[in-house]
Amino acid sequence: MVMASEKMIEDVLSLPAEARLALIDTLLQSLNLPFDEEIERAWATEAERRVTELKEGKIEMIPGEEVFARIQAKHFK
Repeated sequence: MVMASEKMIEDVLSLPAEARLALIDTLLQSLNLPFDEEIERAWATEAERRVTELKEGKIEMIPGEEVFARIQAKHFK
């Protein structure tokens, strides 16, 4: 079972990012976690705000690698 799981993880990690995100979404939905509409609306509003700010040039994206490097440097010296 461990080898099968390791192979599955290896296969999943070789997928394009978009496919991995779709898989994550499907797996999370399969857990049937409690759903809070108010929280979902708040996150949707926040996402829309951020997209608007990006389009208007008010903010810039930072590559994930850079973000994680900063976190690593700050918290795991």
